[in-house]
Amino acid sequence: APHIVNRKATIDHTKCVGCGRCIGVCPKDAVKASMDEKGEILNCKIAEYTKAVVDGRPCFHISLVIDVSPNCDCHAENDVPIVPDIGMLCSTDMVALDQACADLVNAAEPLPNGQLARNIAKDPEGAKGQDYFHLTTPESDWKTCLAHAEKIGLGTREYDLIR
Repeated sequence: APHIVNRKATIDHTKCVGCGRCIGVCPKDAVKASMDEKGEILNCKIAEYTKAVVDGRPCFHISLVIDVSPNCDCHAENDVPIVPDIGMLCSTDMVALDQACADLVNAAEPLPNGQLARNIAKDPEGAKGQDYFHLTTPESDWKTCLAHAEKIGLGTREYDLIR
């Protein structure tokens, strides 16, 4: 049940486990992450929460690299995809899988008229060889999550891509 303060729903941080579901389901975008921590800390927490869920369990991971949006998928105001659909990837190593997905996105041709293409057009020379995720959303930092996931034993960022 929501915690009510001054007739407005709020997050009861004594009960919150940090899953973020409230952010994704709020139809009015009223719930925001507090962003009171550095992105690196959040990324480490994501890896640690993941380890808590999967540790000691057999896992098989599937990623659909389609409609790669510039913003979080949980928000309706997203722009057009930044790259063409890449397809489905799978692995027993979630870290290798995420690294492969990111590498394939960064190797793809940007789609025209999207946020990534608009940002590249502002500085075409400076954008060459850059991380598309960072070019699309400069505050994003997915690499620290994968580095920490590898460090705590969730997998490795090294992989062999088998088509």
